[in-house]
Amino acid sequence: MSYDISQLRKFVTPEIIFGAGARKTVANYATTFGAKKVLLVSDPGVQAVGWVVDVEESLQAQGIDYVLFTQVSANPRTEEVMHGAEVYRAAGCNVIVAIGGGSPIDCAKAIGIAVAHDRHILEFEGVDTIRAPIPPLICIPTTAGTSADVSQFVIISDQQEKVKFSIISKAVVPDVSLIDPETTSTMDPFLSACTGVDAMVHAIEAFVSTGSGPMTDAHALEAMRLLNGNLVKMIQSPQDIALREQVMLGSLQAGLAFSNAILGAVHAMSHSLGGFLDLPHGLCNAILVEHVVAFNFDSAPDRFKVIAQTLGIDIRGLSTPQVKQRLVQHLIELKQAVGFQQTLAMHGVSNSDLRMLSLHAMDDPCILTNPRESSLADVEVVYAEAL
Repeated sequence: MSYDISQLRKFVTPEIIFGAGARKTVANYATTFGAKKVLLVSDPGVQAVGWVVDVEESLQAQGIDYVLFTQVSANPRTEEVMHGAEVYRAAGCNVIVAIGGGSPIDCAKAIGIAVAHDRHILEFEGVDTIRAPIPPLICIPTTAGTSADVSQFVIISDQQEKVKFSIISKAVVPDVSLIDPETTSTMDPFLSACTGVDAMVHAIEAFVSTGSGPMTDAHALEAMRLLNGNLVKMIQSPQDIALREQVMLGSLQAGLAFSNAILGAVHAMSHSLGGFLDLPHGLCNAILVEHVVAFNFDSAPDRFKVIAQTLGIDIRGLSTPQVKQRLVQHLIELKQAVGFQQTLAMHGVSNSDLRMLSLHAMDDPCILTNPRESSLADVEVVYAEAL
């Protein structure tokens, strides 16, 4: 009996503990991994609002030694990764715990790669480049959007080259993700918007990705429904823990979808843009999303129609071009409702930058699963539309 290998789909996920207070169970899981000393990775912002203390207290209560590493930028940098690896080795750590948004979690993953191979993190750019298992990794996300805590992605900034590069491997899927909606209560409206839009783009891109499958589709559609119905309300009512839980669940579902289906041109272009300008990742996505959806629509019209319906758009009686227009408009309105009206030009991008940005986007692995095959000229045109 023959089979088509291109139709096979894998699905990887950490052990997930979801719910208020999940962060306080971290020592139980560290003990399971035989933790002698933990490298606790975070950043100054997360430390300042108090979430790191909860993790420290949990470890202290079970007599687990740890060293704290918080020298992580908003877009984690190669030199920070290598410094963290030095701290890990010098302290004799054997488990990594990350608490924060995508930046500390990505940095923690990259530290794990560097210490497992005793090589520079720049050597691992690309897909399936990792040859040794990384140390046990426990993640506690404090934002509802990046889903680094469940994904097989690592995104690191190379400031010398002014680019972000991707490492994609199931070897960097965390062992345990403690997803606690309470930790998102300290996000300001801008960060809530950035991460929420990022999660929505994860879900949309995963659903139309050439790597999508039945399991990722289910998660992607549920993520869109949850985020569309709750993100704006959460930003308007930041103390409502029930809304936070729904958005956090939407982020989780989107993460499970995109980690396994991979992404598309929004993220390829966003990684290039974020590396160039050192802008928040969600903001880059927000600037680009409707332009990429318009570019991709005709390559997967049936899938985009399902997206439109999932986002509450009544498509009965509409022609395909009308559905496209309504979907693009809905995304613009959603962005505006959470406070995004930026263009590339507002951040200093000019026509002379577009070729360089496009070249870097074409090198990003996310472009490979975009539903519409994209040339350098195509990407340049989409960037130009976002000016």
